[in-house]
Parts: sequence; C-alpha cells; structure tokens
Amino acid sequence: MGLWKTNKSVVQQPVWGWQAWDWQRWQPPSAIEQQLLEAKSRGDWTGYLDVAGHADLFFADRRARADAHPDTVRFTPQWNPHLRAEYLALFTEGILPPLDPELVFQSMTLEWYASIWDEEEAPWIAINPGTPCEAYLPAATPEARAVWRRHADDRDGGTGGCDHAHPHGRLRGLAVGGPSQGPVAHGLACAALLFVKNGELWNSMAHHGMGYNQEKRRLKEWWGVTCREEWVSTQKRLLDADMVSPVWEFALGIRRSLAQDFAGAVELDHWRQVAERVLRHAAAEAAEPRLTPDGVLPARPGSAAEVEAQVAGVQRLIGRIARYEARFRADGLLADNAFVRSVEAWDYGRASAMARWGLSTRYCTPQEAEQAVVAAGRACRQNYRSWREFSAAYILGRCLHFDEEEFGRWYEDMLTAHRVLTTDPASPWLTIPWD
Repeated sequence: MGLWKTNKSVVQQPVWGWQAWDWQRWQPPSAIEQQLLEAKSRGDWTGYLDVAGHADLFFADRRARADAHPDTVRFTPQWNPHLRAEYLALFTEGILPPLDPELVFQSMTLEWYASIWDEEEAPWIAINPGTPCEAYLPAATPEARAVWRRHADDRDGGTGGCDHAHPHGRLRGLAVGGPSQGPVAHGLACAALLFVKNGELWNSMAHHGMGYNQEKRRLKEWWGVTCREEWVSTQKRLLDADMVSPVWEFALGIRRSLAQDFAGAVELDHWRQVAERVLRHAAAEAAEPRLTPDGVLPARPGSAAEVEAQVAGVQRLIGRIARYEARFRADGLLADNAFVRSVEAWDYGRASAMARWGLSTRYCTPQEAEQAVVAAGRACRQNYRSWREFSAAYILGRCLHFDEEEFGRWYEDMLTAHRVLTTDPASPWLTIPWD
C-alpha cells in the first residue's frame, strides 16, 4: 500500500480490490457509480472520496432487528482474506440488490460514518465491494476518518436540509436496472416532480429510498402510515383521487363546464357568480324533501350563516386559484390562455410515489407496487393531455394544500423540478411519450 499525505498526518490510501475488472465494458447503474469508476480508473483517491462524500452509503441490516430497535443501527462486518481484517460493506444506490423481505438497508453519509467510528469498529470500510468501482478505505485511525470528514464537508449545501448526501432539485435516474419506456416508466415519471425535488432516483422501481428506518419515519410522520393495512388504504384513496379536496374540484369543475359551454376563456367574475348560484341552488334543494326511486329523502336545511360561509369560502378559493395561475403563466408553467381543469394530478402523482414508499418499508410486494405505479400512470393519461398539463395541475394541488399564497419553498421547489423535467435531455418527460 502506498501513502496518502495530508498537511497534518500520513494515512493509508484505499485498496482498490484485487479482481481484474474490464471497467471499460462494465456499465455503471447511475452517475454516482460512473464517477467512482472514473476516479478509480485514474487512481484518483481524492476524487473518489469527493464522490463518496456526496453519496448516500447504505449498509445491510436485518429487518426484524430494525423493526425491534428503530432508533438504532447495527453494523455486521465481514472478513476479507486479502486484508486479513474485517470490513463494513457500504453500497451506493445503484448497486443495491433487489428487495428482500428480511434484509433491509440503512442509509448514512460518509460524514456520519466518520463521526461515529471508533477503535471497536472494523478497521476498514468497503464501498461497493465486488464491483469494478469498489474501494477499501482505512478506518482504524482518527487521521484516516478525518480525511473522510473533510471530503464530506465539501458538500454544496443543495441537500434540502435533510441528513442525506444526495443533492436536491436534480434529475437522477438509473441507466441500468430501471425502466425507461413503457407503462411502468410512464407511471414512475408521474412522481418525477417529487423525486426531482427530493433528489431521488426517478425510475428506481426496486426502491430503497433514504434507507429502511428513514422511509418508515417518513410514512409515519407525513402520512400516518405505520403498517400494511394503512398503506393499502392510503394507496387506494390516492388512486381514486379521494384525498384531493372536493371543494377545489367543485370550483375547478364550475369553470371547466363554463369553458366548454362558451368555448373560450372564463371571466373571473362570471366564474364566481356561477359558483355562487350553484351553491345557493344546492342549499335550497337540500332544504326540501326529495322523492327518489329509493324513497323520500328528508330535508337537510342549512342555516343562512352556513350557506354564506360556503359561498364566501369558494369565492376566496377562486381568487387563490386565479392568482396561482397568473403566477404559473408568468413562470412558464401555464401557457397564456391555459388553465388547470382538475388537481387530481396531485393524488395520482403521490400514488406513484406511495407505491415505492410501500416497497421501501416492506408494506407491499414488488408486484403490488408495480400495479399501483401503472394504475397511477393510466389515471394521469385518462385525465390529462400532456406532461405540462399534468405538472401544472399537480403543482396547483400542492400549493393549495401547503403554500398559503406565500410562493415560498412549496412552490419554488416544484417550479425548479418542473423546469428540470421540461429541459433536461435525459428527462422522462422528454423521452417518454404522454400517450
């Protein structure tokens, strides 16, 4: 082994492995493995650590142990006969194996490994062992681990405030191991706004996400999903567009009907007036008994105050939608005369994401996840006419739920993702036909 010199001490270089790989013929699964391979082929130890410091590094864990102790992790080192020492195997996203019901992977950063390592741990870590981009990094001394930390500290700050190394707001995908065409790829691309925003692989059907423990926490904190039954219920509601507010759909439906009737743009005042008339007519009908084939429905009168509150709420909502759409047009999300017909896209896009989250938490099988992804793509095609139309509808739904007309991060993150997906030559929105 040679030596890698720093300005403070002398530490060992990594060991590149002993198998003679033909690296020119091996196709790396994603950009991370490509960059590691290129650094390794140059013998560039510094460049290799720069890449590793910007990557999420996964290690294997037993699912039963992780479920029993969700706030802890356990390393399981392996023996390397060439080093005559133990090492901990770490993997980048593209190298992770297919999903296993009993084996899961936890994700941490190189900086985290450097901060928690001590003399009781294995004296080496191995990044992507058994592949052409493998490297064994010495870990036994504080000086060696300090080198890891320096490379990890150089991250560019684009991680969205999370504890993971991958950058947010960028298109990332699998060149090998992920679909690029067909119904599954189309369904996966329906969640691309969210996955670009989060910096996750857009076409990873065998989804490990941010690691098993973190994925379970994400579903619990954001969705209240803690078991298979809750996942099944949530997935169904999203595919049925049952989580989108019916009030939003009511307001948008009024304008959609008017646009069809008048074959053109709908004035804001006209939209508001018709919405008010419909609400008042519905309230009057509810106040009278009705004869139906099933019998007489009793009257359900609402108070005058309730009716006025409904009218006022919808009027405010129409104003919010109009202001969002004006901003969308200014930012290029909508064409000059276009409008959003429905925000069900927000549920369909999240349904595609939910399928992968269900896989990463083992709440569903790969077959169930794939079926849900395909169903989400089919629902999008049935209700929208293009990626751009879908995008505007998804973003409006997200903004109506979260943004409160602040045009803050809930909007800006989506605008960034939209621009990436409509301009990056590798984007599925440019390579996968809508129909």
